[in-house]
Amino acid sequence: MPATSAATATTPLRRLAVASTVNCSTEASAYGKCILQTYTDMKKDACKEEFAKFGACLRQTMKRKW
Repeated sequence: MPATSAATATTPLRRLAVASTVNCSTEASAYGKCILQTYTDMKKDACKEEFAKFGACLRQTMKRKW
């Protein structure tokens, strides 16, 4: 039975998967593009800004709703 949103997913891992593909797709895409552009010459904090935005989106989406 596929989950349609992060709220209907039952396990934390399933909620994370749904959140990262549905709710945070823009941020995930930007982070992935940054990694692809810099993977041959990776330096510390090369994609720090994109990663921070993606992480903030995931934290916002995954927070508990009591």
